[in-house]
Amino acid sequence: MKIIVYAISKNEEKFVDRWVNSMQEADEIIVLDTGSNDNTVQKLKERNVTVYEKIIYPWRFDTARNESLAKVPDDADICVCTDLDEVFEPGWREVLEEYWKSANPTRVKYNYNWKLDENNNPLVYFLSDKIHNRKNYHWKNAVHEVLTTKDDEKVIEVPITLNHYPDPNKSRGSYLPLLEISVEEEPENDRNLHYLGREYMFYKRWDDCIKTLHKHLNCKNATWKDERCASMRFLGRAYQAKGYLEEAENWWKLAINEAPYLREGYIELASLYLSQNKFNEAYDLLTKAYQIKEKSKSYINEEFAWNDGFYDLYSLAAFYTNRYNEAIEYVKKAIEINPKEQRYKDNLNLMLPYEIN
Repeated sequence: MKIIVYAISKNEEKFVDRWVNSMQEADEIIVLDTGSNDNTVQKLKERNVTVYEKIIYPWRFDTARNESLAKVPDDADICVCTDLDEVFEPGWREVLEEYWKSANPTRVKYNYNWKLDENNNPLVYFLSDKIHNRKNYHWKNAVHEVLTTKDDEKVIEVPITLNHYPDPNKSRGSYLPLLEISVEEEPENDRNLHYLGREYMFYKRWDDCIKTLHKHLNCKNATWKDERCASMRFLGRAYQAKGYLEEAENWWKLAINEAPYLREGYIELASLYLSQNKFNEAYDLLTKAYQIKEKSKSYINEEFAWNDGFYDLYSLAAFYTNRYNEAIEYVKKAIEINPKEQRYKDNLNLMLPYEIN
């Protein structure tokens, strides 16, 4: 089979060698560079990558993706879209080809580790779906672009993994105006409304956040419970930031009811209750969260629901409800995950005298 990797790039010379080493299992690697002023283009060419150069103005991610996809030969069997800060785990081609020949899909989903810790353990992960056949696919949305087709799709899940190692210094300042453009172009696009509301939250534009997330929840196409739950949680944060704690509490309760299989809503409401010294209520919520043992495979997952911070909250709720042994157990788990946090160790020392043998 003919497998082509295609990508866009701008000023990513430090990622070139690592990325090419990962992608070279493909038959060809094609990159559209959109205006690098470092050595990205030269380094790519030195690694036998097929490079095209074009300035995209006004800048849109979907335009750039479509320009890069257009460079993929028509006889390609499989198109693999990645970014230069991403790395496949070795052997991906053989697995992909085996599953493709067996099922003959139009598109595949695969494991995407969006954030990893310093030991390469995944912290935030979900299924991605940027591998597809050559026919009738195109990219849509100015930012947070998605692959779309008017044809019927056959989508399968393939056990390959793509890891994300982003540049922490790279600006995402263009996202907000591009999201505003996307919503202006499609006012009823529920996904874009959710992303825009979230972006306003990141910028602490609370009124815009609230207005936009209400629009998302009232959108007739907004039926995915995971995303609706996230919008409700973000509304809780926005109302809390504005000092409307009862309204925040109500939205976190709605979030839990919307998607009771996700940890995040329980934990955010429990955090509010802990700040209000409602320790029994907080403990009950965190216990329900703890009973959820598996992450969903969507981008909605948030790190705080599974890391040391969760066990820190749980230990405090347990301690203040006189469940001392549990409190010690949970703070030890927090320390195990994050041994650098001195406060956890201090809490453990304070709790140990209360241990019941």
